[in-house]
Amino acid sequence: MADLDLSGRLIVVTGASRGIGWHAALALAEAGAHIIAVARTVGGLEELDDAIRAKSGSATLVPLDLRDGDALDRLGLSIWERWKKLDGLVANAGELGVITPVSHLEPKVFEQTMAVNVTANYRLIRSLEPLLLQSDAGRALFVTSGAVERCRPFWSAYSASKAALEAIVKTWAAEVASTKLRVNLIDPGPMRTAMRAKAMPGENAETLPHPSLLAPHILRLVAPGTAEHGTRFSYPTGESRRLID
Repeated sequence: MADLDLSGRLIVVTGASRGIGWHAALALAEAGAHIIAVARTVGGLEELDDAIRAKSGSATLVPLDLRDGDALDRLGLSIWERWKKLDGLVANAGELGVITPVSHLEPKVFEQTMAVNVTANYRLIRSLEPLLLQSDAGRALFVTSGAVERCRPFWSAYSASKAALEAIVKTWAAEVASTKLRVNLIDPGPMRTAMRAKAMPGENAETLPHPSLLAPHILRLVAPGTAEHGTRFSYPTGESRRLID
């Protein structure tokens, strides 16, 4: 959405060092937002920063592991001390886990998948909600998956974690419905990402949509003008489904 003006908006993007998060952060910055880019991979964040600067945008790089809840608390405090508010959150970071039968799933793999896909997002909500409520039009968008409904064999940890994420986000959306904050979910479907390649190693990635194609929809859902709230947008179908009363 080249005509979308996000000048002066402050937006956190998690998982910003590659894939969907990288392209979303770049597009948001190109539209004028200042990006707080969160990821574990310093090199990927630095490449993102170079790309954003090349588009005359700006970013603050935050290398951290989302499993570190104390670091997420410090992130919220740092944003408060510097900006006093937050306009948007794109909670994109995710963990695939291991594709294996439920009975073969190692506890540490299950726990790590839940830590990244569920607990980290709960901690982000806890840390950032007060800041988002200080915005004139706070927006939060969480990346989910069709695995919630399909529950294919061997995908137990990932499917369960995304189902839990959706439950938390729907609940939060209902809780803040009377405020200016808007909370939504987005399902990218199969995309040309490293996570998809790990899950489907024999698949021809060239047949899949490029993650940059999702960026306009992310921009739309975090823009101040969006009225959608408590919805789940599916990129493969192009449809939004309301999830709360």
